[in-house]
Amino acid sequence: MSVPERVLASLAGAARPVCAYVYDLDAFAARVAATRAALPSGATLLYAMKANPHPGVVATAARHCDGLEVASGGELAAALEAGARQIVFGGPAKTDAELAAAVTAGVPLTVNVESVHEARRLDRLARAHGRVQPVAIRVNRRAAVPHGSHKMTGTPTPFGIGVADLGPAIDLVRSLPGLELTGWHLHAMSNNLDADAHADFVVGATRFARWAVRRFGAAVRTVNVGGGIGVDPAGRSDFDLARFAARMRRVDGRGLVFEPGRYLAGEAGWYAAEVLDVKRNHGRTFAVVRGGTHHFRLPAAWGYSHPAHVVPVEAWPYDWPRPEASSTTVDVTGELCTPRDVLARDLPVERVRAGDVLVFARTGAYGWAISHHDFLSHPHPEMRVVVDQSGDAGSSG
Repeated sequence: MSVPERVLASLAGAARPVCAYVYDLDAFAARVAATRAALPSGATLLYAMKANPHPGVVATAARHCDGLEVASGGELAAALEAGARQIVFGGPAKTDAELAAAVTAGVPLTVNVESVHEARRLDRLARAHGRVQPVAIRVNRRAAVPHGSHKMTGTPTPFGIGVADLGPAIDLVRSLPGLELTGWHLHAMSNNLDADAHADFVVGATRFARWAVRRFGAAVRTVNVGGGIGVDPAGRSDFDLARFAARMRRVDGRGLVFEPGRYLAGEAGWYAAEVLDVKRNHGRTFAVVRGGTHHFRLPAAWGYSHPAHVVPVEAWPYDWPRPEASSTTVDVTGELCTPRDVLARDLPVERVRAGDVLVFARTGAYGWAISHHDFLSHPHPEMRVVVDQSGDAGSSG
């Protein structure tokens, strides 16, 4: 994948040695529009902030999505600051302070309750503030889950309430005067690339809702199927959005809630790191960069090699020859004092030199946000934004 000219132009203004994330807010908004068009008519589209909480991304999502999904009090505060029109608050370990902030948020907000204990705490807080709080019960179903990088339900996890315990949980929630049961939360997996499997999952969620009416008399307004639509960071395959859209045309979208994060933000971000050295060691060639897994953790966490594009930089400030490698493969390693600080292995290069910049595409989601930023106290990367100046997503930085 080549690097877009607007991204290159932004990097040209970065400090040296280059170490930066670039987020294209127009590309993000375009992916939101394409995803919305693929959903069944009447469905609600939320952006899962955990994928990328950069203020420019969140503000763009607040404008172009129906609302935001948050999983902490910090995300809730940022969502409100961004002007989210509606919010869903999930997560298995909400504190009383976070629940109180949800109750008093001042915008339409649904709390996904994860347990009967959480429901009781939320009821107590809602009554203390004179409110009736809408809730969805998160259910850990036994149903088959599409393949992905993480599996949240259908297996023992801290997420949700098992179907065997669902009847008593429904009875409890209905009995609590501070709560109103309005929906089910059924998020089950992360990073699924199979469009048909994801369509089957959505259809299965609607069947579950009909079953719950028959079994428990629990009619609700919303069925939240979560996110889970994936992006292959190595670029070998893509989620077939057109195929998914064709399947969704047969689904009644009224009351369905989708909350993707990775799929919306993943391809709207690039991570750039300047090569500080090129060297040989024990028969392998290394391109050592200003950056690494403390900025972009996924390659190390998931055990894959992330493709990169070499951007030549002709300026060379020293009076000796530049270290370089040509017509070979290199391992791209970072500045951390660990041999596990590897972004790419056996990356084919025509030529790479100290002073050139490596740009990694598809890093807009779960890149910076999940990384161990302060290990060894290296400076953080620049955060740069590109957007058409005629647009409303913010200004470049």
